[in-house]
Amino acid sequence: EKSKQILVLGLDGAGKTSVLHSLASNRVQHSLAPTQGFNEVCINTEDRQMEFLEIGGSEPFRAYWDMYLPKVWLLIFVVDSADRKRLPEAKKYLHQLIESNPELPLVVFANKQDLEDAYHITDIHDALALSEVGNDRKLFLFGTQVTENGSEIPSTMQDARDLIAHLAANM
Repeated sequence: EKSKQILVLGLDGAGKTSVLHSLASNRVQHSLAPTQGFNEVCINTEDRQMEFLEIGGSEPFRAYWDMYLPKVWLLIFVVDSADRKRLPEAKKYLHQLIESNPELPLVVFANKQDLEDAYHITDIHDALALSEVGNDRKLFLFGTQVTENGSEIPSTMQDARDLIAHLAANM
């Protein structure tokens, strides 16, 4: 069974690396430094290996996003729910990414839900205009948070991990 690559994108500071490492280890792992370039993580499930490729979210790395998109079967897009000023920018990039592939499944992590000024998940849905991403697309939106280092991941992260594994099994 060949591995399936999953692309993990989002603006810098959204929490992509922390989310990815938490999914991989089932433990909360914070990343303090922004990803400079690429970060690859493999997650093994009972019947397959899933390869996650994270590409840095700062301006110089966004040019690479489109190059890798045709090679993946799932896009995970991570947004900082508390960074209200940058949600329009996140929306713009997300819609640019998905317009060329109307059937690419999309998982959105509305991250940092534990922060006091975080948008509620329904507000994230509206802010990212997720109702406009197309009727043929599988779309999943999870409110996530990566809180205490070393603790077990929250149930929503476990649910997301299970969902991704389920999608992988059916690709």
